[in-house]
Amino acid sequence: MEPAVNFWGQINHNPLARYGAMLLAIFYLTALGADFIAPCDPYSFQSGGSLLPPTQVYWRNPAGVWVGPHVYPTTQGPVDLTTGERHLRVDWGHPSPLGFFVPGPSYHWLGVSLNYHLVGTTGPGQLHLLGTDEQGRDQFSRLLFGGRVSLSIGLVGILVTFPLGLVMGGIAGYFGGWVDALVMRLVEVLLTIPSIYLLVALAAVLPPGLSSTQRFLLIVLITSLVRWAGLARVVRGQVLSTKTREFVQASQVMGASTMRLLTRHILPQSATYVIISATLAIPSFIEAEAVLSLIGLGIQDPDPSWGNLLALATNASILVLEPWLVWPPAVAIVLTVLGFNLLGDGLRDILDPRTP
Repeated sequence: MEPAVNFWGQINHNPLARYGAMLLAIFYLTALGADFIAPCDPYSFQSGGSLLPPTQVYWRNPAGVWVGPHVYPTTQGPVDLTTGERHLRVDWGHPSPLGFFVPGPSYHWLGVSLNYHLVGTTGPGQLHLLGTDEQGRDQFSRLLFGGRVSLSIGLVGILVTFPLGLVMGGIAGYFGGWVDALVMRLVEVLLTIPSIYLLVALAAVLPPGLSSTQRFLLIVLITSLVRWAGLARVVRGQVLSTKTREFVQASQVMGASTMRLLTRHILPQSATYVIISATLAIPSFIEAEAVLSLIGLGIQDPDPSWGNLLALATNASILVLEPWLVWPPAVAIVLTVLGFNLLGDGLRDILDPRTP
């Protein structure tokens, strides 16, 4: 019997898997700790603070004296009717020092009520690392909380898709005959359904009383019942080749039940493909959330997600005048998809038995 493979050691020594895992760990840990990391409440708005640029941090007061990092209360001034520009109004008389572990909006963590945040101010000025949106809400805080929705969507999707695809493919390949024919005809029908049109149609017919999160989770669950078809077809092929191997036939002769043969001997042989496919399938769910929220059919405002934050890009004036509102969610989606692709490629190299 071969010694157990040091799986985590293999990941650590594979550059693709290591960098992908590190990138995803940063995103998921940041999303989990959004309450603590975010300097502001993602739903609260600053009066007179719509479309503010990223807050400038000062180290000296107006007299030139060193006082440490601080910010000043900033609001938008009236629109210049001639040029269309808005000038910032800075209250130089109320410096607000920056600090770590600063009291702020309260939140609950593991059933405990807390109000300390990683970074914040101790005065009337507010810290907006990525500026504010059209309603004066902190964009950085909304980006962190939006990550909770966008990153969890993929996990929910594969929890439904992959067990179903694995079981249906295993049953079709093992029993063969009319069972195989029936499952494969169903698979062929499901593979002909275009996913994006199905998502749009489902979003349009769902009850209006659902919250945006419930609405999108329902869409993901329904589409997951369609996306298992591709996995089932591949698993079927692997089961067809595995069930004729000697160790399977030996277990069958010794009286092993059908369920035991499937769960202990046949389906585990597909584990490599399933693990790799899972890491590569999660980005498709994240991209689906982004597309639906971008066109207004996914997570609805005021609930944040990377998709509806990116929807600001449809406003040409914001795209030109306030680009800091557009690139953070776009970069977050790109890096997340890149992280899963790197991890999937690395796992393929690690788990492929033909790799030396």
